[in-house]
Amino acid sequence: MLSKELLKKIKLIQLHTERLTNAVLAGEYESVFKGRGIEFDEVREYIPGDMVRSIDWNVTARMGHPFVKIYKEERELTIMLLVDLSYSGRFGSQEKLKNEVAAELAAFFAYLAIKNNDKVGAILFTDRVEKYIPPKKGKAHIFQVIKEILSFTPQHKRTHIPSALEYLLHVVKKKSIAFLISDFQDKNYDRLLRLASKRHDLIAVTIEDQREIAMPKIGLVELFDGEREDSIVIDTHDPRFQKMLQEKAYERKRIFKELLRQTKVDGITIQTHGNYVEPVIEFFRKRESRAYQLS
Repeated sequence: MLSKELLKKIKLIQLHTERLTNAVLAGEYESVFKGRGIEFDEVREYIPGDMVRSIDWNVTARMGHPFVKIYKEERELTIMLLVDLSYSGRFGSQEKLKNEVAAELAAFFAYLAIKNNDKVGAILFTDRVEKYIPPKKGKAHIFQVIKEILSFTPQHKRTHIPSALEYLLHVVKKKSIAFLISDFQDKNYDRLLRLASKRHDLIAVTIEDQREIAMPKIGLVELFDGEREDSIVIDTHDPRFQKMLQEKAYERKRIFKELLRQTKVDGITIQTHGNYVEPVIEFFRKRESRAYQLS
């Protein structure tokens, strides 16, 4: 049974994300993520200007005058949400934890998909896949996805991104739109990232917190690493610590950005203290502009 507090949180996320998708992004989502191809729709009589190669010769022979084949885009897509539920996601210096932002983002992408009659599935993972939700349609299914992300209690604490990507490749055979939502506190996943991006349209959604780049100067602080289950005491007044923290953060971002470039994976960065809608809108518009330039 869900607690009243959790049920309220799920309904608020549903209401909030549904309003956002109604107001902002449904059309842009459809223009950015095209269908898998085209499928036959019907035949009609030939009109001067129609391409000769579209003539249906069997119907033409039977009817005694030219008919052409008409095709339509096969619109239905499968959206996969790969959501990192490791212990590092329980961090957040503002109103929301990383895991809570991840749940809202997952709901947001799911509602965009549902409004376009696409299927949505989810892979919840830590250092292994802990829950698989097969792709389905409908608002009831979205409720189930959000509920699982918010209420699921992982059995493990660490992060292993390759496990999630390998599972995606194993269970989803047809090309999907895969949103990998994580803080990417992991290493050695470049090979699986490259393999997954070749089969699926993979988008890396990074969730960051501003305290991972700079901390307030509040004296001695004990930092606990939940994934490794160890702690360290640091002096936030020490300028050397502040410089080291910033340099490490920027270097990590530089390496990650280069990894995405090499593996041809698009990326979106979301801050726990900011509005996640604007970065998503910017991503969609850049991607649509790039596709237009290449066409």
